[in-house]
Amino acid sequence: MQKLSFHKKTKPVQTNQIAFKGGSYSLLMTGIVLAILIVVNIFASVLPKTLTRYDISSTKLYSITSNTKVVVNALKKDVTIYWIVQADEEDDVIENLLAKYDSLSDHIKVVKKNPDIYPTFAAQYTSDDVPNNSLVIECGDRSRFVSYNDIYVQEANMSTYSYDSSFDGEGAITSAIDYVVSEELPQIYVLEGHGEKELASGFSKQLEKDNMETKTFSLLNEDAVPEEADCVLIYAPTSDISTEEKDILSDYVKGGGKLMVLAGPTEDGTLENLYSLLKDYGVETADGVVVEEDRTHYAFQAPYVLLPDIASSEITDPLIDENYYAIMPIAQGMTIKDTSGAVSALLTTSDTSYSKVEGYGISTYEKEEGDIDGPFAVAVSIACENDGQIIWFSSSDFLEDMYNSYSSGANLDLGMNALSSLIGESEAVAIRSKSLEYSYLTIDSSTASLLKVLMIGVFPLTFLGVGICVVVRRRRKQNEPV
Repeated sequence: MQKLSFHKKTKPVQTNQIAFKGGSYSLLMTGIVLAILIVVNIFASVLPKTLTRYDISSTKLYSITSNTKVVVNALKKDVTIYWIVQADEEDDVIENLLAKYDSLSDHIKVVKKNPDIYPTFAAQYTSDDVPNNSLVIECGDRSRFVSYNDIYVQEANMSTYSYDSSFDGEGAITSAIDYVVSEELPQIYVLEGHGEKELASGFSKQLEKDNMETKTFSLLNEDAVPEEADCVLIYAPTSDISTEEKDILSDYVKGGGKLMVLAGPTEDGTLENLYSLLKDYGVETADGVVVEEDRTHYAFQAPYVLLPDIASSEITDPLIDENYYAIMPIAQGMTIKDTSGAVSALLTTSDTSYSKVEGYGISTYEKEEGDIDGPFAVAVSIACENDGQIIWFSSSDFLEDMYNSYSSGANLDLGMNALSSLIGESEAVAIRSKSLEYSYLTIDSSTASLLKVLMIGVFPLTFLGVGICVVVRRRRKQNEPV
């Protein structure tokens, strides 16, 4: 009788060993990967936030501009930024911004001051109310208080009759840093005694923000422009200067002085002596108020609210680059007769413009006999002897808050660029606030119809067709003989 022999079953044991080895290998690799991730996270946590965060916001809300880097990199003194904020009430945007300043320079230190713990700290620097998340920037004996309300700004929008919100943290902080480290500030001497208007509030605030000090003075009791003046500003006079004052101003610019004038048509006569400053350099003025026939060159269905062409220059290029328009209301036409190249037009009207000689007594915008044909310059820059310079805007109102709002801030930018160029500032602190308003995508009706067809018809049918093809192919494979 033949014996049956049974072979030992070794396959399950081998399978278990392989599974054990595979599991051990997977566990080891998982541990290594986790260790690497932990090390990478620890390393990333100590890196500056400027290297670990990327700003994808449309207005670059979380980024620092090159203007700020110019100011910060030039620091030779230590600056302390005191952040007045209660515990757990920190504003995320301000916190991110301060971290960037802290990482940019070893001369900048950010220190938190909790008003619950230090209730009298802010009173050393300001008597104003101190909202949470306000700042104090200090360097030696100089300091500036930056309120939370100066960081988050509400501005009237005249076109929508509402308020626009913007973030001006970088502009306010960089300006404050520049202020506290500066030993001398530019001196802007504002002429008075001829019915001049008060500086527009937005213009006045921007002068302070850009660290330009203003002083009023009169030439009636002066024999010359004070030596301390870095620039003389004539702002919207309503009556003429005297011949003696004209001579003083002429000698001033010929001696290397800087003069900026905002002077348009007046209701009572012309400013003959003041405008004669222009005649000395081959610039003639036309009587009356400039109006436009070309609809693309005036705003709000008002032919006297001009949208002039902008010529390229260091003053106007920032507006051109950002596609902004300057608005010049109630302007006087200037014609450049100079051929030496000393005079350059900054803003010019169209060929269809003309000057209504009736001035403020205009009864019709239609061209009449006696009206003066354009085109005209409504802003000019004049290079004078000994590096003197005149910048002349032939509208008294173009820096007023209403027209600046209509131009989305372009008028104020233009005025400040002109002033900065006169006093030799680098414009390092000229930083625009960043809008917090939503940006809507606007498309025309034909594009909207095309998108509807694609989204509702083409894409769903395409996916359905692909799905049917996949199902049919799989069924064919299942029915094929093995």
